Amino acid sequence: MDIADLRVFEAVARLGVMNRAADELNTVQSNVTARIRALELELGVTLFDRHSRGVSLTPAGRRLLPYAEAADRLIGDAVRAVRDDGRPAGPLIIGSLETTAALRLSPLLTRYAAAYPAVDLAIQTGTTAELVEAVRDHRVEGAFVCGPVSHPELEEEVVFREELVILTSPAIASLDHLLNTGEVRIVGLRAGCSYRQRLEDLLARRGIVIPRQLEFGTLEAVVSCVSAGLGVTLLPKALIGTVWREGRVAVHALPAAEGRVETLFIRRRDGYRSSALEAFLKVARQAQTFAEAAE
Repeated sequence: MDIADLRVFEAVARLGVMNRAADELNTVQSNVTARIRALELELGVTLFDRHSRGVSLTPAGRRLLPYAEAADRLIGDAVRAVRDDGRPAGPLIIGSLETTAALRLSPLLTRYAAAYPAVDLAIQTGTTAELVEAVRDHRVEGAFVCGPVSHPELEEEVVFREELVILTSPAIASLDHLLNTGEVRIVGLRAGCSYRQRLEDLLARRGIVIPRQLEFGTLEAVVSCVSAGLGVTLLPKALIGTVWREGRVAVHALPAAEGRVETLFIRRRDGYRSSALEAFLKVARQAQTFAEAAE
């Protein structure tokens, strides 16, 4: 068994059809079929169940798949490491919370692009839960998420610190007023949003059960619905800016223990660390230093 065998196996397992795997591997189906049969013979187990729609993994195949995926990633990392001469260049995919992207990343990205024009930087937004999985699955090199995050495969670094506040319609004068309104509806981003979970926990500690929630795909939609009195939300205070000053929403401060949150940068402990990523983190740390000095 060698890395070529594992690559063929991984492609067939992922695509579920021999001819599609052959197309991806730039070979013929008979070659893929022969390689899989030879691998099964060598290991003494059946890796795939054959059926009219293609193939599916057997229990033995499912046990082999993580090792095949890890071997392929290791080879890819080795190639990138050899080609990386220390000058940041090439693709770099970073994940980010939408709030962090809106609040913190614009000046950071401007400085980074100016300093390292050879890097093709892409930002993918998502919830904390989505971004943790993206880092674990090697789909992004790292991601800005809401802390705390505790996972044995990941290492984390505090990059930004935020003050969280509850936003309501201007008709809600105080949190006590909110508690006395009876039913409270949360307006937030999709499931997996860490701020939404924090708000649920915060209200639960005050005896409020959340029967209904409204989900939206953008922050502007969230703020608009809160302004209209359709519910409440929890966001970083620094993000509110204009809508607060225009009176579209009421802003309610929280005790420090509930209102302080750390934005972390997470990455895999065993992942390849490109020069592009290391340079990005250097710029991010400088951005945090500037932000703290300005406060």
